[in-house]
Amino acid sequence: MEISIIIPILNEAKNIGNLIQHLKKYATASLAEIIVVDGGSKDESVAIAQKMGVLVLQSPKPGRAVQMNYGATKATGDILYFVHADTLPPEDFCSDILQAVSEGYELGCFRFKFDSSRWILKVNAYFTRFDRIWCRGGDQTLFILRTAFEALEGYDEHYIIMEEHDFILRANEQYQFKIIPNYAIVSPRKYDHNSYLRVQLTHLVVFNMFRFGYPQERIVQTYKRFLNF
Repeated sequence: MEISIIIPILNEAKNIGNLIQHLKKYATASLAEIIVVDGGSKDESVAIAQKMGVLVLQSPKPGRAVQMNYGATKATGDILYFVHADTLPPEDFCSDILQAVSEGYELGCFRFKFDSSRWILKVNAYFTRFDRIWCRGGDQTLFILRTAFEALEGYDEHYIIMEEHDFILRANEQYQFKIIPNYAIVSPRKYDHNSYLRVQLTHLVVFNMFRFGYPQERIVQTYKRFLNF
């Protein structure tokens, strides 16, 4: 089986080059392609990705759910692997994903830890091993069989935020989910500009707004109002 990596970006010039280099360094023969889908970047993100020899697409409209769905339509692999630009998958990501699929899992993710020595951030990393929806997130990366992704009709493009949570909840109703005991490395940039408590409270509020069905625009406004980017 072959893996197609899909990376949605928006103004990720500081991260996209490092991610592509990392993926190429640790890829195996099972990697079919790397697809970068831009949502309207105003920086050098697209130019950097193009120079690194990956397929770069312009999304028909902005929004991470739209970008990931669009990338999936252009992918050729049997397995779709969605990765955020500020996240580095583990070195053995190809073999880890193929092993999980061979065990009968249709989708799954990795645990994650932050690229930081701050002890408080290790608390977050610890909880990513548990199979609870509030422990999930796009930073953990997500792999899924193409057939399962298509059966689920991809990400719900109604979602501006929390699209991964919605997708995983729907997928878990039909498919086996694997949390691979290996770690993706995530940028701590939110915590560089906000206190730990502020970020955690924001995540709690936003998650509960999602759970209780608040309008997407209101959830986004709350998220942006609480956090300094």
